[in-house]
Amino acid sequence: MDDSSHKNKITIAAINNSPDTVFRLIDVSMLTSEDNFNSINQKLNYYVRTGKILCLRRGIYSKLKYSCEEVANKIYTPSYVSLEYVLVKNGIISQDSETLTSACYLSRQIKINDQTFSYHKFKRELLVNLLGVQRIDSVNIANPERAFLDLLYLNKEYDFNNLDKLNRTVINQILPIYKSNKLSSLIKKLLKND
Repeated sequence: MDDSSHKNKITIAAINNSPDTVFRLIDVSMLTSEDNFNSINQKLNYYVRTGKILCLRRGIYSKLKYSCEEVANKIYTPSYVSLEYVLVKNGIISQDSETLTSACYLSRQIKINDQTFSYHKFKRELLVNLLGVQRIDSVNIANPERAFLDLLYLNKEYDFNNLDKLNRTVINQILPIYKSNKLSSLIKKLLKND
C-alpha cells in the first residue's frame, strides 16, 4: 500500500469514527492533524465521487446519514438551533413547517436537499451569550425557554399554543440577557394570563 492510500484510509477512518456527522475542512484538519487544506479538499472530493461521503454545500461535507441540526450549526458559525423549530419539537407551538430555524449573525434562508434552513439575525451580545443554549450530540440548541424568548424578541405578536410546558424560573433567569423592558413586560403579561 502506498503512502497516499494509507493517508486516505486514515482520513476516512477519522471521519467515520467521529461522533460528528457534518464536517468542514477545518474539522477534518483537526480530526486528522493534517494542515494541508488543499490535500484535505482533494481527499474529501474523492470521497464524494466514490460515494463515501456527501457534499451538502460548498465546503460542507457529511456522512451518508447526517443530522440536519448539525448541518444548521455548520453552515453559519456562530449559530444555534432555536425559535419555532425548538418550540415545535417541545410541543409549545404547533406548526406544519419543517423549516429548521436558527439564531445567527445574519438573516438567510437556504435549502439543502428537501430541508429548509432559516437563519434569523441577533445582536452579537445575544448570540454569544449561551445561557439557555446546550450542546447535545454535536449541536448547539436552545432549550425551550431560550427559544421562546428568542422568538418573542423577534416577534412580539407571536401566538403560542401551550405555555404550560415552559419553566417560568428558567425564563426569568434568561430574560435579563435581552436587556429589553418591552420584552420583560410582555413576558409578565403572557405568563400571568396563561
